[in-house]
Amino acid sequence: MSITPGGTDRAVGTGKKTVEAIQKEVAREVEQLLRIIFRDRKATGRLDLESVETAIRAAMHQAGAAALTQLLQFEPPDADRLEVPCSCGHTARFKELRNKNFLSVVGTVKVRRPYYLCSHCSSGQCPVDCELGIVGLESSPGVRRMEAVVGAAIPFAPACEPMKVLAGLEVPAKAIERAAETIGAAIARRDKQEIDRAKQLVLPIVSKQTIPKMYVLMDGVQIPVVAAEAEGRTGRIEGQRARTRECKLGAVFTQTIVDNEGRPIRDSDSTTYVGAIETADEFGYRIYTEAWRRGWEWATTKIVIGDGAVWIWNLADRHFPGAVQIVDLYHARQHLWEMAALLYPHDAAAKKRWMIPMKDLLDHGWTELLVEWLREIAAEHAGTQPGLAEEIGKEADYFETNTHRMQYPEFRAKGFFVGSGVIEAGCKSIVGVRLKQSGMFWTVQGANAITALRCCQFNGRFEDYWDNARAA
Repeated sequence: MSITPGGTDRAVGTGKKTVEAIQKEVAREVEQLLRIIFRDRKATGRLDLESVETAIRAAMHQAGAAALTQLLQFEPPDADRLEVPCSCGHTARFKELRNKNFLSVVGTVKVRRPYYLCSHCSSGQCPVDCELGIVGLESSPGVRRMEAVVGAAIPFAPACEPMKVLAGLEVPAKAIERAAETIGAAIARRDKQEIDRAKQLVLPIVSKQTIPKMYVLMDGVQIPVVAAEAEGRTGRIEGQRARTRECKLGAVFTQTIVDNEGRPIRDSDSTTYVGAIETADEFGYRIYTEAWRRGWEWATTKIVIGDGAVWIWNLADRHFPGAVQIVDLYHARQHLWEMAALLYPHDAAAKKRWMIPMKDLLDHGWTELLVEWLREIAAEHAGTQPGLAEEIGKEADYFETNTHRMQYPEFRAKGFFVGSGVIEAGCKSIVGVRLKQSGMFWTVQGANAITALRCCQFNGRFEDYWDNARAA
């Protein structure tokens, strides 16, 4: 079996005798195990299925590790293959066979392979390690894949338990952390390369299939970070240092139909997410690239939904010109509730009474009249409560600026979504449940790696990434 380019190294364990030895090893393990199982069953009169199946798995792992070790025993290279290129530009010469233990999906195995040493730069290498994907690592690609999956789903320390229970492997939390963040970082680099190509108008190839409605949603979620990542940044609370960084998250989904009452229905499995801690400008290219990948150019109707943050609408104007822009209705209502709390801080009934006509104006798209009322309220309090008047005035500006984005009756009549529940759910399910748990403090690099990994998995692209990474 040739495993390195040019066939420099040959595995010992490829002949008939080795195959027979492996078969005997497996048979011996199974026979020994079955003997124990039948003996215990005869003694107790019962069969503990869980114990039996766990024992069988352990035996198969042990036999598999022995078999894999046999396959990983390499001979010295042929006389005409004693040299390999070195990264310094010179050549490295075969010195000896060296052993290395590493964790595989069937347990710890040993590889014996040729070691080459460069006399010019004194660096050594084992080309077989590169082919096996274990250069400088203590686990196989299969194990690292498992570690990435569990490390993306739950905190690193608790992730050790499912690795043990589900895979029968005992791995330290640090190994899971390294694997998850390394693979996540590789996914992030791949995404960055695609974004850079998009900046040069080398865009992803998409199917030219008409899409009735496509939505782009954007939002931000705060992630707790280590002190060094927040140094020099102003905190969200006046007078306090920053403890978080904003992860910008974007979602893209499609809609084809409405229900019997005219309410929009999101197409099944059509939602994809992208996100990172980065500037708004950088994120703009990220969400644009994702929208293009999903077929933005072929959408009949294009809609952008956000919560009213200025950066969202700046990106919408820049990257999605001509799209219908909608401020999330429920976010707009929250602005009204906040004003009610300012006007009636100690009177819950008064808050509700004040909200009834204001909410009615908003829901009916009568934003101009709503702005007039708010400015009148601000003027009434200007002399006695200037601070309150200023806050109400700011809210009036907010509704006035977003008037064209708050035509909710028109949007509903056209069967559009008017809420941003999809992106808010993403902020919780993609980011919050994994990156905002008690006691967590992230580096930006680590947070972005896990975010990239989770988005890739949620979007159903992890298997494609893994296949491409293996083929590279």
